[in-house]
Amino acid sequence: MGRRPLTTKGKRVMLEDLNGANVIVRTVTFIYTGTLETVTSDGFMKLTDAAWIAETDRWSTTLATGSLREVEPYPGTCYVALSSVVDVAPWAHKLPRTAK
Repeated sequence: MGRRPLTTKGKRVMLEDLNGANVIVRTVTFIYTGTLETVTSDGFMKLTDAAWIAETDRWSTTLATGSLREVEPYPGTCYVALSSVVDVAPWAHKLPRTAK
């Protein structure tokens, strides 16, 4: 399944603009990767092909290179509470689907 590319055309990127895109999400306690399928009306983001990321390299290195030290893939869908989200960034790398 192909993913649509992220384009901003000089405007601010809103969370809804990332629907269908691969993302990395930092929350107050955890980090997740996945495809942002939707933002639900009850305050969750639905991620498919999701993984919990227990450890990364330096944040800028992880974003630039996709390097992740410890990964626990979800077998299905993951829902992340928007109230816990610190930031969301486009993930320009292959989603991690193997535990390490």
